[in-house]
Amino acid sequence: MRTAYRVRLVANLVNGSTLAGLLVAAAGRASLARTADGLLTGTRYRLPVPVAPAFTVGNVILARSDRAALASMEALLAHEARHATQYAWCGGLAMLPMYFLAAGVSWGLTGDFGARNVFERQAGLADGGYTDKPLRPALARFARQGGQRGEPAA
Repeated sequence: MRTAYRVRLVANLVNGSTLAGLLVAAAGRASLARTADGLLTGTRYRLPVPVAPAFTVGNVILARSDRAALASMEALLAHEARHATQYAWCGGLAMLPMYFLAAGVSWGLTGDFGARNVFERQAGLADGGYTDKPLRPALARFARQGGQRGEPAA
């Protein structure tokens, strides 16, 4: 295992986010297995929230699909692994309020929770099944005008 993945593994163990991920997996009756790079996958996750097909808590990737289906989704697994690294960088569960704030900002800007969410963008929008969205029309007009007040629109 690469040194960076060992650091992520230890950081997420120490900050408690992996333990939280294991608790969420147990609550969702997910079947756990070790995967590459110090990650765990919990497949057949059964709780209705979140609505995403996969999500990560610490070094635990949780998915609604079975193990074979998840294994075939390499881009999604890479996206979720990047979220595991984000947990390490953000100090563990402190990432959750930051993530939800970023999701709120994204929704305010575009009407989509992921398109302008800095965590989703850094994890790879397309890999996570997200698409980039334009700014809401009023915000786009404001941006085109340079954000200056009192000047007539072109």
